[in-house]
Amino acid sequence: MRPNGKNLSDSLYFEYPLYTFRTPPEMKGQPIRHQVAIIGAGPVGLTAALELARRGIKSVIIDEKETLNDGSRAICISRTSFETLQQLGVMDPFLEKSLGWTHGQCFYQDHMIHRFEMPHSEEERFYPMYNIQQQFIEQFLVDKVTGYGDMIDLRWVSRLDDIKITSDNVTLTVDTPQGEYQLQADYLLAADGARSQVRKKMGLSLKGENLEGNYVIADIKMKHDFPTERRSFFESSANSDATILIHKQPDNIWRVDYQLSAGTDADAAIQEENIRSRVKDILKMIGHHGEWQLEWWSIYSANTLCLDEYRHDRVLFIGDSAHIVPIFGVRGLNNGFADAVNAAWKLSYVLKGAAPENILASYTPERRGATLDVFKNAGKSARFMTPPSPGHALMRKTVLSLAVQNEFTRKFADPRQSQPYTYAESPLTSFPEHDRQFDRGPMSGACVINQRITDDDYLLDHLGKGFSGFYFTESNVIRENVQILFDQMAVSGDPFTPIILNRAAHGSIFEAYGADAETFYLVRPDRHIAARWKHIQPDEVIQAFRRALGEK
Repeated sequence: MRPNGKNLSDSLYFEYPLYTFRTPPEMKGQPIRHQVAIIGAGPVGLTAALELARRGIKSVIIDEKETLNDGSRAICISRTSFETLQQLGVMDPFLEKSLGWTHGQCFYQDHMIHRFEMPHSEEERFYPMYNIQQQFIEQFLVDKVTGYGDMIDLRWVSRLDDIKITSDNVTLTVDTPQGEYQLQADYLLAADGARSQVRKKMGLSLKGENLEGNYVIADIKMKHDFPTERRSFFESSANSDATILIHKQPDNIWRVDYQLSAGTDADAAIQEENIRSRVKDILKMIGHHGEWQLEWWSIYSANTLCLDEYRHDRVLFIGDSAHIVPIFGVRGLNNGFADAVNAAWKLSYVLKGAAPENILASYTPERRGATLDVFKNAGKSARFMTPPSPGHALMRKTVLSLAVQNEFTRKFADPRQSQPYTYAESPLTSFPEHDRQFDRGPMSGACVINQRITDDDYLLDHLGKGFSGFYFTESNVIRENVQILFDQMAVSGDPFTPIILNRAAHGSIFEAYGADAETFYLVRPDRHIAARWKHIQPDEVIQAFRRALGEK
């Protein structure tokens, strides 16, 4: 929503582009069998298209809008997602624009009770979290998509009208200003958000819980000198029986979230005069007495909802079309990025003939498993932020009041920020028993951790597009049987990328990965570890590699 007299595209800091409809080849009598169709040109759909393109797979994106999504919406990008952006080749504009942060503050009745710190090391390339408005996220991704030329066909002002799925293809009926046409593809990625038309037309529904409470988001522009740290306020003078969250964004834009008290009329609460009144009280509470301007606002509730299955034959659901998670811990967009990469690399291997279609059976257990993990962790935060019962409310009151003088209760106010999910029980993960041989380092199924090599050179900079391996040695010499092994792991144009690490030059990486000489980590194309060995076993490595490709 925008202030009175403002259009949806009127912004204090962002100039919305206008994308026009272009007549597609199908409407000119040129039928095309697309490899992958994607519904939705939001951050998740665009990420999937870029991941496919860098692997040589063409896609077509359908979106009914003529511009980018309005409002700042999802604003927090995690370290792991930034590593994805680096692999997609779009990192630089994000780093230039976004605000990195490591800390946050929790207040109870206007007094700070806890300053939390997210895990961070100077050995890492990226901060744990970055703030940037969704318009910029989408703009940077669209710009990168445009640079791929005919590898990605982005079609605006085009609405999905119908969908038919056979054992051989997916056929879409697309409605446009010039009429309807048929679009055929081998596979479909549904990235069309919480109100997914793909999901609706397939007769599918999200299942789970609608959590208590409503939150209002208000974006304002002001000059305010507080650093880039998340602030959460419990039972403050500006919202005595509910919660307030404040985030700094680029261009002097600040996100203010405040919970509505039980019984509040939501429709009345989002009237402009009421938004302005509440924001004014919040700014007074934090000591800001200068000018400010209202940019945009919306309302949301916290839900834990997802599909039972994320893959239905030739259709894979990614992002909010598959799941809706609580915003606490900034997990929504970051999980969507992981969905997109997971689905895209597997589809690319299937379409190139490098892996059997069976590899797609791993998509639901891996990504729905990640969703359920989010529900468990974000659900704890949601119940603390929005107590669903008198008992939970009493517990929160007790924790917060004790936290004023007692450090041991303060961690319960920690928002539990997003962390990458470990595919420990994935059908693609092998030899988890080998984890017992390690006293540290990422376990089988976990996402790799980045480590500095030199000033501007990091471990993940050396990953290939396909499978990679971290091979730890006392020197740079590779044994002959190990080199033969590496040569065997090239598939359909994607070479296997061995990264040789010797103790003299890479001692800190040895330490971080719990490595000895001959330790080996097998890394999937999405940076998750397929298996690891304290001392490399070539026969087992080949088994793990084949399993990670979905071969039985």
